[in-house]
Amino acid sequence: MPTQWKRSPEELHKTYIANTEAFYRAAGRGLAEEMDKFCTDCALQLFARSASLGQEQADALNALYSKGRPKPAWLLWALSTAVGESGEFLPPLFFWSLTEQDARQGTDCSRVFVRMLTNILLCLAAVGDDVTYAEAEYITECGDKLTALCNSAGVKPGKPSLKAKDFVTSGERPFMEKNPPAAAAAPQGAGATAAQTAPEAEAEKPDLDQLLAELDGLVGLEAVKKDIKSMMNLIKVRRLRQEAGLPVAPMSLHMVLTGNPGTGKTTVARLVGGLYAAIGALSKGQLVEVDRSGLVAGYVGQTAIKTQEVITSALGGVLFIDEAYSLASGGENDFGREAIETLLKAMEDHRDDLVVIVAGYTDLMERFLSSNPGLESRFNKYIQFPDYNGQELNAIFHGLCEKNGYKLDEEGESFSQEYFDSLYQGRDENFGNGRDVRNQFEDMILRQANRPGRCGGPYQGGADAADKGGFPARPGDVRM
Repeated sequence: MPTQWKRSPEELHKTYIANTEAFYRAAGRGLAEEMDKFCTDCALQLFARSASLGQEQADALNALYSKGRPKPAWLLWALSTAVGESGEFLPPLFFWSLTEQDARQGTDCSRVFVRMLTNILLCLAAVGDDVTYAEAEYITECGDKLTALCNSAGVKPGKPSLKAKDFVTSGERPFMEKNPPAAAAAPQGAGATAAQTAPEAEAEKPDLDQLLAELDGLVGLEAVKKDIKSMMNLIKVRRLRQEAGLPVAPMSLHMVLTGNPGTGKTTVARLVGGLYAAIGALSKGQLVEVDRSGLVAGYVGQTAIKTQEVITSALGGVLFIDEAYSLASGGENDFGREAIETLLKAMEDHRDDLVVIVAGYTDLMERFLSSNPGLESRFNKYIQFPDYNGQELNAIFHGLCEKNGYKLDEEGESFSQEYFDSLYQGRDENFGNGRDVRNQFEDMILRQANRPGRCGGPYQGGADAADKGGFPARPGDVRM
């Protein structure tokens, strides 16, 4: 019997918008990007339990986007691969913060989230006309795990979610059970071929030359580039000594990046992950970026779990903790201390396949590292990121212009250099380095777009017409 939850892609999108908008009104639209990604991941895990996999599921995935967010463009072949690689359900990191906020304020946004997710997943399960028992079990599992977190945090009771098992219309076996991956189904033993018994090919390593070119292409930061390349050479020599049977001293790859905001610390951390993977020091090379809110929970015992989940996602790559000093800023009873202890253990246990990079203001980072003897012993590489000078700020700006197809005229070129020299000379504690450049570039684009708009007709100037009209006459002023 067909399910009542069946929706066309257009109707599914409307259902998704209706449910998420209700949630955003309670919890804030800032969660939209994380929400879309989380729901997509859940959909992939759900489809692995559906009776079949086809274009209807791909169309359904393309309907999962919030207002103002880009529409996805899933194709069936990509969907099939993603479903095969989908894992098990884990509560999203933002849900932990949500439960803590609810407990403090007496609200129930996290309960609303559970009801919303159940509704969305039931609609997704029904895209193939039926809801299988395996799909209903998965939806129930998701709701139960989220509800347990609400209960443990002390969130006030709310309306119960729908019971997914009440809407089962098919007992057909899941698609992935009927169609196991070829590697898993391959025969074993004496009759197996070499191709059938060979281990899976290693994931493709990042391109070393391309990453080095990207590092060299960064504006300024000459000392930083030299330090990174020295570390890479040290790793290579160490590996050669190991292969030759020579003794090697223990080495920690964890590092501290200090400097003001906008100086390229996150960009360099991402490149470090790729470069280390390219030379074999890391198995994957991905960057996982968090701050205090991504590690610290509000109740005893939860912080260690939350931190461990982040660490697990970063294994094989780089865990980048911005403003890391905030973990030690709350006193002896602050849960940030629990996060630090969990991190210290992971840094030792996974020292061969995890790099932890902490970053922040120079003075604050020094106090942070001295707050725990274990931190000082595990971080032995410090890299200072200086402020960009006026010439470097101007070079970053021109890089943005070139990348986006804009060109300054001769007068604009002169004005640009004067402006960024003035910006650097007049910098204060709010100076944002590269962030200020990006903000100025975006403001220029807006002003340049307004000029043809005021003319009441199509723009005839082309990309070359971007000029100094987007710049303030000097820092602090705005010139139209």
